[in-house]
Amino acid sequence: MLTESIVLPNRYLDSVFLMRVAKRLAGEPGIIQAAVVMATPKNLQVLADAGYAGVDTLGASVNDLVVSLQAETREGARAVLDSMDDWLQRDSGPVGATMVRTLDQALNAQPASNLAVVSVPGEFAAGEARSALESGLNVFLFSDNVSIEDELSLKEMAREKGLIVMGPDCGTSIIGGAGIGFANVVRRGPIGVIGASGTGIQEVTTLVHRWGSGISHAIGIGGRDLSDAIGGISALQAIDALEADPATSVIVLLSKPPGKKTRSLIDERIAQCSKPVVTCYLGILEAQPAGNGSATYTRNLDAAASAAVKLAGGDTGADGVETQETVSTDSASVDSVSIERALLMPGQRYIRGVFAGGTLCYQAQQIIRDAGLTVRSNEPLEKGMKLEDSRRSTGHALVDMGADEFTRGYPHPMVDSSQRAERIIAEANDRQVAVLLLDIILGYSASADPAGELAPAIRQAKRLAEQRGGHLTVAASICGSPGDPQGLETQTERLRDAGAIVFSTGLKAAQFATAVVSGRDA
Repeated sequence: MLTESIVLPNRYLDSVFLMRVAKRLAGEPGIIQAAVVMATPKNLQVLADAGYAGVDTLGASVNDLVVSLQAETREGARAVLDSMDDWLQRDSGPVGATMVRTLDQALNAQPASNLAVVSVPGEFAAGEARSALESGLNVFLFSDNVSIEDELSLKEMAREKGLIVMGPDCGTSIIGGAGIGFANVVRRGPIGVIGASGTGIQEVTTLVHRWGSGISHAIGIGGRDLSDAIGGISALQAIDALEADPATSVIVLLSKPPGKKTRSLIDERIAQCSKPVVTCYLGILEAQPAGNGSATYTRNLDAAASAAVKLAGGDTGADGVETQETVSTDSASVDSVSIERALLMPGQRYIRGVFAGGTLCYQAQQIIRDAGLTVRSNEPLEKGMKLEDSRRSTGHALVDMGADEFTRGYPHPMVDSSQRAERIIAEANDRQVAVLLLDIILGYSASADPAGELAPAIRQAKRLAEQRGGHLTVAASICGSPGDPQGLETQTERLRDAGAIVFSTGLKAAQFATAVVSGRDA
């Protein structure tokens, strides 16, 4: 294997687009891995650490684009690199779309704009966000690696100007029906969502859609907003905005447990809210009792979505869930638990999760922990449950493949499933594994066929277990709506054809996986 690289001077493209280009390049004959990044010192170091030889000697500046390929032959790599202008062409877009290179040019072309999307390397993200705020724009800050000091400064500045910063590391928002980042196709409706996580927003908004209601707005706030270091600045602004919005009748707040001081601020604000508020703080040990008429406290995403739909006057029906904190499987699933458990060999007792969605990974840990099992992760519920080596699972283990350690130099697993497929095979090679737990995320910007990308690995994993006389249960959930471009039914069928048992929510998949291994740790 060899490395070939080129520098494209003064060429900027956003990170989501570059991830998709890298994925397409890696699919070319003879190309083993591909990276397409802005040439920041951190990005170049990440590539060097990932084995891209010579990238640190390219002489690239922070304004340049670096394309680096690990390939079987030099000729094959050069053939791809010589055609990079074609690879970097975007779709023409809607008629009348205007290409601009600066914020000032964008505002001149579209002076009525009130929102800027910032997706640049973390070293420059705070400066670009500050420029947008100074221009009177709200900010959707997709970039990560923004310091907490910069986050606090930006959010305080936004609050003073009557603006909001969504992020940093904000994966999803839906504003006035327009999806930003990794969002799904959902109808407009009376439920407003505030989320510190992208896939949490995606799961709840798609459930609300599938259960017959709709979304007014979904406002991402970034994973650190509810920490005591930030104090819930964007969350409080979002509650104010949704309370004032005539199209919103119910508000949902999704997060990991807030900091102690911030929780008090949020609870006080909810108590004063004129609209019902549903909260879901994943990871807390028990639901908090409603202290006033405005609050409904839930512990999982299904319960949060169901409570919101009912408060908005809807009925979740047979596919929905009640507001209780656990959801029993239906009769068919109960039968499936017995069937799957009976097929396991002695010694098969562990759940291994390979997730693209960090929030779904976190929720699944809560389900397994609440069942009395010890579960570890690279992004654990408690610090003492952190995997010693994120690339090697032990016991019950759920891995968030979207964490920074897996995406440095590689596309996010919602864009490219290659690393997840490799990890699925690695987990299947462990004779003690009984259940593989997977999530499939649909929507804008995600892979065009995530189930199809994982199907060969699922088949191979099940075949490995069969060859040694065992059985492997694969429980997969799909987060998406019927309107998503990947096709909800198509994705479901591809998973089933590969041998997976498919569930409509991450909660149900995690409960099923837990039921299959229940009692096998004794």
